Amino acid sequence: MEWLELSIASASRGIGLLEAALTLNGFDSFIIDDEAEFHSFLENNRDYWDIVDEDLEKSLDGVSRVRLYLEDRPDAPEEIARLRELLAGLLETYPEAGLGSLELSMANVKDEDWENNWKQYYQPIPIGQRLLVVPKWMEPDRSEGRIPVLLDPGMIFGTGAHASTQMCMLRLEELIRGGEELLDLGSGSGILSITALRLGAAHATGVDVDPKAEDIARENAAINGLGADRFTAVTGNVITGQAELEALFSKTYDIVCMNIFADVIIPMAAVLPRFMTGKTRLICSGVLENRYDEVRSAIEAAGLEITGLQTMNDWCCFTAQKGD
Repeated sequence: MEWLELSIASASRGIGLLEAALTLNGFDSFIIDDEAEFHSFLENNRDYWDIVDEDLEKSLDGVSRVRLYLEDRPDAPEEIARLRELLAGLLETYPEAGLGSLELSMANVKDEDWENNWKQYYQPIPIGQRLLVVPKWMEPDRSEGRIPVLLDPGMIFGTGAHASTQMCMLRLEELIRGGEELLDLGSGSGILSITALRLGAAHATGVDVDPKAEDIARENAAINGLGADRFTAVTGNVITGQAELEALFSKTYDIVCMNIFADVIIPMAAVLPRFMTGKTRLICSGVLENRYDEVRSAIEAAGLEITGLQTMNDWCCFTAQKGD
């Protein structure tokens, strides 16, 4: 089946009115691309995201539009004419509503384009000396002897392309010697836990506040042949839900990973020593360079000593351990 994609140029201030008018007139298969709504979503859901996809953010810079989809049927021209009439009427009726130009453009889209074309943008990513992040539908190239970390990039929460994730993976490559117990706080897709296990860690526990992440991380682990005997995924908040996560707090770990953002790391710093011995290594990333001093102060106030710092593309990753 083929579809018509009708793109309506709008403006943030009036996009709610446009959305309502389209729905009331039976045009209900649409997607809104709006920079203001994107940033509003992020601000109102800060507990459920860590690293924003920079390419996605750039693609929405200054954008406000509605992409409407119609089946390419014989009556499609009539529906398009009705849509044009609706848009013209909105501009005439609400001249001060900030609707934008409401200019209409059109393209053809096939079902298989929606389902598969996005895959072309995901290619294997070599990281460090030994690792290769590979989309699950591709056969990993083993000619260079790299260790494949298979992921489903169609899932949210991280694909290994972001600098903060790559720096964590580089540190894991340096620190994993075999047999380690790892705690992954803010585990998302599970990529760091899976990386550690593929490098030889004995067991990893991934913790995230979003219950969707638990299922996603477990599925990604299964793609890599890692079962419940080696990977445990749990949902919880280590700051406010310590009673529910009693098993988590009842032991210490060889490595603790955090690839989150500064506003979560800072309050979480106080509980980190409970997971650590003098030999535990903390790997902490997701911190913009201009927030590093704040994070460092919180880490040091918790009695931890920063032992290494790496930067990449304005992001920081540091290691720490318990002070003397």
